[in-house]
Amino acid sequence: MRTPSRPASSRPSPSASSAKDSRSRSGGNSERSPRENSSADQPQRPPRRHGRSSSTRGARPYWVAGVHAAQAVLENPKRTVLRVLLSAEVHEEFARRLSVTLPPDAERADRAQFSALLGSEAVHQGVAILVEPLEAMDLEDALERPGPVLVLDQVTDPRNVGAILRSAAAFGAACVVMQDRHAPDESAALAKAASGALEVVPLVRVVNLSRCIDTLKQHDIWTIGLDAGGSRLDGSSLGGRRAALVLGSEGDGLRRLTREGCDEISGLYMPGTMESLNVSIAAAIGLYELARRE
Repeated sequence: MRTPSRPASSRPSPSASSAKDSRSRSGGNSERSPRENSSADQPQRPPRRHGRSSSTRGARPYWVAGVHAAQAVLENPKRTVLRVLLSAEVHEEFARRLSVTLPPDAERADRAQFSALLGSEAVHQGVAILVEPLEAMDLEDALERPGPVLVLDQVTDPRNVGAILRSAAAFGAACVVMQDRHAPDESAALAKAASGALEVVPLVRVVNLSRCIDTLKQHDIWTIGLDAGGSRLDGSSLGGRRAALVLGSEGDGLRRLTREGCDEISGLYMPGTMESLNVSIAAAIGLYELARRE
């Protein structure tokens, strides 16, 4: 994930280009283009929906370990829980912190059982839950939630995706979008890094990222590619416009077609000597900048 330390783009900002935006995405212009007028009386096909990837059907159950992540799982009514393991030391305290009733079939487990199921290096804090992967969500349904959107262009490390989900939850993002391919499955490593955020922020999978960006534009969302060669990201310049941050892979950044599909290319202000940041750190700073718009 590459981000510039200084402005280097002549692309117009959202405020400068909104008057010329042929899609009239600010919502203030009710005029329709000739193409729209010519099709106004024609039968309309239902819009294509994005998401609900078929890959979710074959995903396997996995263990969620740790107090915070396990609590979020049990408090998420959309989760299918298969087993709950608790050590004798944390059983009562964990049950008290839940806003729901602890499942009556929760099992007591000792250190050897945790190690056998999770591995000897797992940090479980005496709590582990075996879960089914969450049911996939349509992008259009996720966009009904308020807040910015994060789009990941082939970010492959599950720990990075988990950390991005955690930042998305902290800053009130509507969803995190990934491609069906070239992206990690829902897993123990991803859930651990998310620290419960996987239960709060929808993780949407789409087949075609370019079509996804087009869908965001149709929903009046300004798409900003975080990458080198762009102007400095300035949340205050958006003027209240809803935005999506598009982040590239850990090594190569944004792909060309993804970059060209964005409304704007912007980088983060970095006055120091480093030229790039880990993609999950860049996502957190970018979300903070969007939240700073007032």
